[in-house]
Amino acid sequence: MTAEQPLPDVWFTRDLPVLRAIVRLLDEPPHGSAPYLGAVVPASGLAKPPVVSAANALVGAGYLDALTNHAGEIVRFTGASAEARRLTGLWPTPQGEWERLVDQLTARAAGALTDVERARWQALLDAATALGPDDGALLMSALIGGYVPRAR
Repeated sequence: MTAEQPLPDVWFTRDLPVLRAIVRLLDEPPHGSAPYLGAVVPASGLAKPPVVSAANALVGAGYLDALTNHAGEIVRFTGASAEARRLTGLWPTPQGEWERLVDQLTARAAGALTDVERARWQALLDAATALGPDDGALLMSALIGGYVPRAR
């Protein structure tokens, strides 16, 4: 690798697995919501050096809050951002919720007991499909965030 080439991507192989491990541990009561770095190593399935590198990158990017010792080394994790919770699946994403809605409409249409009921669910599914995933995600974003436009 030369200086002109980009560095290899470490998000999926290092940072995301460590983020998932930390957020999972933060969310579990046995760790008092503030797991030590030593608990993250086995939880992530990675060796300590890449966990330390990932932890530093994740804290630096604002995904995690951490306590450090006098040398600046991470000792314990104390919090996760909203984006970290969404990336790890603890909190919903607009895209994921749209997919869940479409899946639910599909199942309701397929499992309807009467033709009338099936037609109603199918019409709603057809409308959702016509709306599309981009506008659907915008709608879900408003619903997740609690924003409902007022009638004029």
